[in-house]
Amino acid sequence: MTQDAVGAAAPRLGGYGRVTGRQEYLADIRVTDMLHVKLVTLDCARGRIISIDRSAAAEVPGVRLIMTAEDLPQPVPRFGPQFQDRPVLATGETKYHGDPVAAVAADTKDAAEAAAKLVRVEYESLEAVFSIADALDPAAPLVQDPSIRPDDPLAHTNVLREHRFGWGDVDAARAELIVENTYEFPMVTQFAIEPHGFMAAPDGDGMIVWSTIQHPYLLQKTIANLLDLPLAKVRVLAPDPGGGFGGKQNPKYEPLVAFMALKAGRPVRLVLSLDETFQAVRRASAEIRVRTGFNTDGTIVFEDIASDFLLGAYVDIADRVVVKSSYLAAGPYRVPSVRIVARGILSHTIPSTAFRGFGTPQVTWGRESNLDEGARRLGIDRFELRLRNLAEKGEEFLPGETPADGDWEQTARRAADLIRWNTPVPTGRGRGIALGIKSGPTTGLSYSTVRLLADGSVLVYSGTSDMGQGARTIFAQIASRELGVPLSRISVVMGDSAVVPYDQQTSASRSSVLMGTAVLRACQDVQAKLAAIAARLYSVAESEISVERGFVHLPDRDVTIVETLQAGLGPLGGELVGNGEMRKDKEPGHALGGSAAFFEFHATAVELEVDPGTGEITIIRYVTVGDVGTALNPLQVAGQDEGAAIMGLGHTLMEHYIFDDEGRIRNLGAIDYRIPTSMDLPLEMLSDSIENADGPGPYGVKGISEGGLLAVSPAVASAVTAATGLIIRDLPLTPQRVWEAMMERV
Repeated sequence: MTQDAVGAAAPRLGGYGRVTGRQEYLADIRVTDMLHVKLVTLDCARGRIISIDRSAAAEVPGVRLIMTAEDLPQPVPRFGPQFQDRPVLATGETKYHGDPVAAVAADTKDAAEAAAKLVRVEYESLEAVFSIADALDPAAPLVQDPSIRPDDPLAHTNVLREHRFGWGDVDAARAELIVENTYEFPMVTQFAIEPHGFMAAPDGDGMIVWSTIQHPYLLQKTIANLLDLPLAKVRVLAPDPGGGFGGKQNPKYEPLVAFMALKAGRPVRLVLSLDETFQAVRRASAEIRVRTGFNTDGTIVFEDIASDFLLGAYVDIADRVVVKSSYLAAGPYRVPSVRIVARGILSHTIPSTAFRGFGTPQVTWGRESNLDEGARRLGIDRFELRLRNLAEKGEEFLPGETPADGDWEQTARRAADLIRWNTPVPTGRGRGIALGIKSGPTTGLSYSTVRLLADGSVLVYSGTSDMGQGARTIFAQIASRELGVPLSRISVVMGDSAVVPYDQQTSASRSSVLMGTAVLRACQDVQAKLAAIAARLYSVAESEISVERGFVHLPDRDVTIVETLQAGLGPLGGELVGNGEMRKDKEPGHALGGSAAFFEFHATAVELEVDPGTGEITIIRYVTVGDVGTALNPLQVAGQDEGAAIMGLGHTLMEHYIFDDEGRIRNLGAIDYRIPTSMDLPLEMLSDSIENADGPGPYGVKGISEGGLLAVSPAVASAVTAATGLIIRDLPLTPQRVWEAMMERV
């Protein structure tokens, strides 16, 4: 009998190729007759385009095409996953530093880069807005032309949308202590190791597009709409991305290369440099204002939360980020009265997009930090205050929403135990703990096809993107358990819209639950067909046959799946094909379009010390514990949680964009923009999972991978306060910022 792969630390499918360099990423793909593309941008954020002279650039040997907005269909096509507001190329004026005004295609990359430098753009630098305060000034210039926001009452402002949620009556609530503060969260970039890449080529009367995108089928729809093609005529090839973190969710430059491929009649290729990637994707910065009312026993009376997110020049998916994160801004607590007002603010900065956690780290930073201050002022242990308010399993902590789906106190207590919360703190150190919660997918649709071949090997087809989270491995583990096939005899096929069935998207930690269920059901479809074959072969009623884990169970004996399969297929051979579907439909009237399929609940705890001379923070012990339902692959769960934790330490301790007065990014690239390295890791890191098999996915699994990021900042800041007495409400907690706070106190 095949060893059960589920729950085991199964080796990563594709892992060997990743660590040896043999995996083929998009930039490794070579297509005959390919043209290389280089973007032309302006040296300012907002510039009125007066003229573009391409004559000198056209003289560079090997240049085949120089495209500007005037070469596109008129009016210039716009696209976007939420609002059709992003032009294929800047038209009239640029909206942010890095907004392309032209693109050069040449036989070689060097020729394209040389020609791009020779494209002469006459422009006038215009007044721009780079901060929330500037954008909200009534005298501020508008980021978007009101004409692209018809019938929008906010079209003549820089407020994209205002969203309101809540219950109870905050104004009538009577609290014995009110804590009110404002918290700042920085603008950071996803910094995936693999650069963003895009290719396109005419394909008869259709188009092939290669992309590092996380949502291939969204890209297929976008290209079909822009080129007026049926979906069947747009093929998307999406090799496994080398990291995404939300930055590769939605189309960016694929429409541009598709139009260029049509114009040139040849394949074209654009691979962004790291500097260009910084100018393409980022997380929304935010200002979170929190008023929390407490009774003297620490119970929360109300939460009044107002959030402003700086979205950037185009919306991308950022309005959804604002909505989804703010809806759950009061956290995993029972709060009688809640008022939430959340706004998305347009600015002349890089368009923000999804980033691991999807806005939740921003609101968690404000809420959890405010709870900490309330605990200090009430003289109540910070952890105890949270436990007194934490929702119990099955409790409807948010009216009309999915009830608490886990024993969250168990998760919180495990983190407290691992950080040794109730033991004396060594001199010069401090401990902090914080809780994070994120809503899982609210809608979803995933299909899978599983083929059981004549020799008993298996092919699993999935439209999910495996960007390092290990989706291939999880799907193979499910197929291995259900069909009793060793992992070594299973292949998982992804990344080609002409081959694999539809998957709505790869985001919101949905893959194990939604696509995993589709794979499970496809395997069950194969099992049902095996049962039908066995009934015919062995003259047994189907109702008396069960198929599981590699065996067909008959009333009098067990027969292997392979034996039954081969006897049933006969000398002609063949295969059995199973199809599975997992659907979560929209719920009319729900603020998010649907209730949460599950919650990612996570507890983060740290022990640290602060150098009094430099302000440098050293993490002595770091604890991350998640409520995962079932760990299908414990090693992958630990890797995801620990990776999320380190990413969270990035925006907590060091990462942030720096702009000059013209809106230019001054710290582009890996040298001037700091991310955590091995020198910044905690001295000790402990990760754990709470498994109660209470999730909606296969074998009780819930989604994971974002949870470990949610509460990093408030846990670290809490520990800094405990160690130094300093209260810092602006991230990141750089040595300079901490040192200056210490000097101000002196």
